[in-house]
Amino acid sequence: VQLVESGGGLVQPGGSLRLSCAASGFTFSNYYMNWYRQAPGKERELVASITNTGGSTNYADSMKGRFTISRDNAKNTVYLQMNSLKPEDTAVYYCKTRRFGMDYWGKGTLVTVSS
Repeated sequence: VQLVESGGGLVQPGGSLRLSCAASGFTFSNYYMNWYRQAPGKERELVASITNTGGSTNYADSMKGRFTISRDNAKNTVYLQMNSLKPEDTAVYYCKTRRFGMDYWGKGTLVTVSS
């Protein structure tokens, strides 16, 4: 199982970024996917989840209305569209899946929101 995040970078407050997570080594379309983030000095927190078909999504309260999780099962990729970014969104963003009771994580991509 391999998960590789991309798309992070430096963005000004109010800006947008789209993160991608390319998956390989397993049947992507069979598994739920999640985005987490970890800000400096804080615990890792769940950002958003999506079912295997993409038919249902779930968000942490602070991200609702600003972030959108989606997936393309033909491309084995899950996305996180982030709008109206705030300095407190600065964090390393990780994608994760759970397969046969084991969690698999990517290495993360850094998002910095600063003027």
